[in-house]
Amino acid sequence: MLRDITLGQYFPADTVVHNLDPRTKLLLTIVYIVVLFIADTWLSYAFMFVMLICLVLASHINLKTVLKSLKPIAMVIVFTAVLNMFFTRGEVLYKLWIIQITREGLILSGKMVLRLILIITGTFMLTYTTSPVALTDGMEKLLNPLKKIRFPVHELSMMMSLALRFVPTLIEETNKIMSAQKARGADMDTGSIFKRARALVPILVPLFVSAFRRSDELAEAMEARCYHGGKGRTRMKSLGMKRNDGVAFALGAAVIAAVAFLNWQL
Repeated sequence: MLRDITLGQYFPADTVVHNLDPRTKLLLTIVYIVVLFIADTWLSYAFMFVMLICLVLASHINLKTVLKSLKPIAMVIVFTAVLNMFFTRGEVLYKLWIIQITREGLILSGKMVLRLILIITGTFMLTYTTSPVALTDGMEKLLNPLKKIRFPVHELSMMMSLALRFVPTLIEETNKIMSAQKARGADMDTGSIFKRARALVPILVPLFVSAFRRSDELAEAMEARCYHGGKGRTRMKSLGMKRNDGVAFALGAAVIAAVAFLNWQL
């Protein structure tokens, strides 16, 4: 299960999506999420699904990798579907004691599941196609006006970037610790849920020790390179909008207009 968590991973490639400015991708990701919450018809969701498939194909990301990102949150998706299915009032289709399934509940459940799947896969595309350094620079540039009120923009961007960068590292470390514990005879796959929870204790302790050690090494490396925050910091590659970024913004505006039109018509 841990190997299926792909948040924070970056897959380098020379594609149109990878070469977009990180600010463009950040803003379009926000627009994408807003549009999914605005969408209220099946045709709108189908349109957004087609757009997501086109994005995956344009970025040359393996479709199996995108689908793999859904496995760790499968239980959350199922729980959301069941919750909306059983606790939405409307035309009753089936009833057993206090449990009832309504027509409106089925529709709402289907829409919520689709929304979750599209939001998760769409937002993961941001980290798949943007390096942590570029993501930090783009985030800092977008939040740059907040520096006038002494908001720690650079520090916040750096922390978010480091958090995303360390997710794959900690997952890999967890897999190594689990393999080592299993080699010593630890049983983590059988028994009740409480027994499995107790079996995780020998994993959490060395994992925390490893995380603190890595953070200490990172702090020493940053100090050795005379890192003092964003003050006076220069960049090897300066960000700049290109023609493809303008086309991407135009497509984003077209998607908003299309979803709004479909909602109005249907």
